[in-house]
Amino acid sequence: MNEDLDPDAVASALLASISVLVRRVRQVPTDGGLTMPERTALSHLDRSGPTTSSALAREVQITAQAMGATLSTLRARGLVERRPDPNDGRRVVLRVTDAGLESLKNKRNARTELIAGALTSGTFTPTELERLAAAAPLLERLAQNI
Repeated sequence: MNEDLDPDAVASALLASISVLVRRVRQVPTDGGLTMPERTALSHLDRSGPTTSSALAREVQITAQAMGATLSTLRARGLVERRPDPNDGRRVVLRVTDAGLESLKNKRNARTELIAGALTSGTFTPTELERLAAAAPLLERLAQNI
């Protein structure tokens, strides 16, 4: 490691720049207008698989009541469905429907297109694009180690 690099300075610069990027990307309007809590719930269900409402609330660190309201809205829109737990028939688990996956995909595609447009706008040199491509797996590994 370069002895001149200050880990605190690197952490501060990364946090500031990534925060701006995330805020701007989250502002991308898409059809179907999911709220932030709805997107969060759908994304977690998509990544983690079927789970209970209370487990999902714990995972995203909100109250069970708030999660219940969010999931109720998602169910009413056909984006989430309830099913008996295959391991315990007394419990009900929630899972993302095909419509819910499509809604997430549309949002992700809109975000990807926004970033791709910025990358191809002439603002970045080919060398900078290579650096950004190389940084992506490092940023993911950083996120996994926090």
